[in-house]
Amino acid sequence: MGNQENQQNQPRSYGLQTPGSKGVKGKKRYAMVIDLRKCIGCMSCSIACKAEYGLPLGVWRTWVKVVDKGIYPTTKRIFMPRLCNHCDYPVCVRNCPTQATYKHEDGFVLQRYNRCIGCRTCMVACPYNARHLLPEKRTDGNLPRMVVDKCTFCIHRVKKGLVPSCVQACVGGARLFGDMNDPQSEVSRLIATETVTVLKPELGTSPTVYYIGADWEIMDEPHSYTNRTRQVVEEFNDFKRNHKGDAFADIIEGEPLMTEVGKNWIGYLKTIPHKAKETLNAFKIFLFD
Repeated sequence: MGNQENQQNQPRSYGLQTPGSKGVKGKKRYAMVIDLRKCIGCMSCSIACKAEYGLPLGVWRTWVKVVDKGIYPTTKRIFMPRLCNHCDYPVCVRNCPTQATYKHEDGFVLQRYNRCIGCRTCMVACPYNARHLLPEKRTDGNLPRMVVDKCTFCIHRVKKGLVPSCVQACVGGARLFGDMNDPQSEVSRLIATETVTVLKPELGTSPTVYYIGADWEIMDEPHSYTNRTRQVVEEFNDFKRNHKGDAFADIIEGEPLMTEVGKNWIGYLKTIPHKAKETLNAFKIFLFD
């Protein structure tokens, strides 16, 4: 009884993660360097990742941003591969209410599918738009459904001495991967000798995806949600009205907010009756503790 009281009096501890390990002697810290001078926009990285994980249509663990700059005839096309940044201080880990998102001791930011309740809090928290929700319907019934997914730096390959599938498939050699704490590794040498940049350094997340030759004008973009046309809004509303159950928590814009939230919450709990009590308890802690 005394132990239970002591545990209840302890401050909230969910979202625990391993400490930052950049430059820590004796610790591995895997990182990726992307040399944009060599990227030709072939999309081999995205396709290799899709094939490695059997990803459904509409979601990507890694993708390539394409931007055309200049005015004819002095124009150029710029490619910028994007993926999870496996931050040393990941915001997503701190915001996950169930510890489904966690940071591995070697620096990988990973998902525990069995703990994920699909609340999408981590998706909102991630400043790099690097997470997605897997659909309810999958061709392979054994694959995860209605949980958040993301790039894992192919930890299953790295632990076997292989590089991530996107690095393996890159035809231009633009992607390089290794232990940045090892001064003999190629990524460590490039970070030390080349001018490298990371996405949104001002946030203090300390990303471990480094870019060589990045164009600051395309590293961020206007928030797409606030720049949609009325037609896009209505088309998405129609989709949500006709696909009830496929993606809970999609709010139909223009209709009463709390009514929509209530409907989605009830529908969500019906799909996971075995986790209903656990989910409600987590929600109470989130609101009141």
